[in-house]
Amino acid sequence: MVERMSWENQPNLLPGASLGRRLIALVIDWTMCRLIAALLSRAIIPDSGFSTLIIFYLEVCLFTIAFGSSAGQRIMAIKVLTFPEQQRVTAGKVALRTLLICLVFPAIFTNNGRPIHDFVTQSQTVRQA
Repeated sequence: MVERMSWENQPNLLPGASLGRRLIALVIDWTMCRLIAALLSRAIIPDSGFSTLIIFYLEVCLFTIAFGSSAGQRIMAIKVLTFPEQQRVTAGKVALRTLLICLVFPAIFTNNGRPIHDFVTQSQTVRQA
């Protein structure tokens, strides 16, 4: 007997976020962190090339853990969820994912088109409805 595929009892999965949407979110996050670093560098943070990167790491980690997306991703209606279940990502995986982004690993894609930082942490970016 052939079993037919049924969409009943299947969760409504959100579609993946496009590359363009993800890049715009990254530019928003980086610009915001650069401005914060410029404001804080004179008063708190010594003038360092890494100040923007450190602020970026903290912003993306904290916002993604708290809200499921960074500030730029929220503006672009993107959410970070587990793959393939689309559940909330744990704090440890968010920290590792953000570290890989800071190391410029998003430029590396797997053979099925997923960014390596999402593949390693079993996460994905989806477009919110």
